[in-house]
Amino acid sequence: MSFTAAFLKENLSQFLDAETLWVAYSGGCDSHVLLHALVSLRSEISPQIKAVHINHGLSPFANEWEEHCQQICEKLAVPYIAMSVDAREKNKSPEEAARNARYAEWKKMLNKNEVLLLAHHQDDQAETVLIQLLRGSGVKGLAAMPLKQDFSQGLLCRPMLNFIREEIQSYAVEHDLNWIDDPSNFDTDFDRNFLRHEVVPLLETRWPALKKTLSRTASHQADANQLLTELAFQDWHHVHESNQVKITALVKLSEKRQRNVLRYWIANICELTLPDTIHLQRIIDEVLTAADDATPEVIWRGGEVRRFQGLLYAQEKQVVPDSDTHLLWSDLSRPLEIIKGGLALSVKAVVGEGLSQEKLKNCEITVRFRQGGETCRPAGRGNTQQLKKLFQEWQVPPWKRAGIPLIYVDGQLAEVVGFCRSEEYVAHEGEPGWLIG
Repeated sequence: MSFTAAFLKENLSQFLDAETLWVAYSGGCDSHVLLHALVSLRSEISPQIKAVHINHGLSPFANEWEEHCQQICEKLAVPYIAMSVDAREKNKSPEEAARNARYAEWKKMLNKNEVLLLAHHQDDQAETVLIQLLRGSGVKGLAAMPLKQDFSQGLLCRPMLNFIREEIQSYAVEHDLNWIDDPSNFDTDFDRNFLRHEVVPLLETRWPALKKTLSRTASHQADANQLLTELAFQDWHHVHESNQVKITALVKLSEKRQRNVLRYWIANICELTLPDTIHLQRIIDEVLTAADDATPEVIWRGGEVRRFQGLLYAQEKQVVPDSDTHLLWSDLSRPLEIIKGGLALSVKAVVGEGLSQEKLKNCEITVRFRQGGETCRPAGRGNTQQLKKLFQEWQVPPWKRAGIPLIYVDGQLAEVVGFCRSEEYVAHEGEPGWLIG
């Protein structure tokens, strides 16, 4: 089977009512073929065709490649945008960091009723299966790349997934396309390139249908993963309370189903990177079985799981300001950055709520964090109480308390952000106030 525009149209049949088909255009052979074939169908399909190029800035030729992509799109009369990203990420390989960066940009770009098309083919799928297998991945990893999936507000599709590289390159040669060859694609220090240039050709001398077979394996694993997801969805309804997991309900499941629903919760509900097998097992062995008054935690690169009052909590690893942090907020009209690139506070002018603007006039406003011994008289209550007791009453998990900003007015605690305001500083009905958040 040769790759043709007609086959592409057939593979895109369910997406032809979309408003826009975006092509992720790197300038390489595969994405150029996808863009060219799609343009040749322009008179036969209704969606608008657009191209997006991600400049990772990793190659000395990156800007030349961006210019090349722009010129090709102008020649094809395709609307084109280019985005520059920082593809350096701490504790990530260059491949993973670049992938994370471009997917993040695509997510911000894609709107409702739009489809992002990627030029992955059967060779890419086979390589992905091998990589996941060598990493010891489970069913989800071995399912590799889906043909289509929900993505941001729209959809992501890989319409060339059942074609091999040679078929796509034949199209490029036949239509005299001019594409970019990235030298890094031949650097076998990268795992995928090592498999592509060293391992797969050797395996194909013994198993000529290797790529097709591995792609079929991915399809089988995708079916299995769908069944596990459906089971996890059913179990989730029995074990959850809001976005937390009820430990008493979870322990009634078999350990295999515990792992399955925990993966579902962490990935789909909390939207965190999944822990590896060892960390997932630690959640079961250490957190589920801990004493009620214990505060166990399991932390991995993508997040952390803790327990509090019979519930499991999952979140990104928290960066908490030092307890002796003391920040002067001299201009309430401007946001106050507490953690660089992270926590920040801002103020909104309101009426009848928040802190009284009048009572804050000419006062020193500072932001601090809990050190212990703080007291507060919440509005509507007649007595002063220890902040520790209030946190217990509000059922705030212990690990979150240290990161809650405390607003001080001339050295007096005026607001526990997100929870209460002091009686003497609260704005009353009809009075101008500052709402901090």
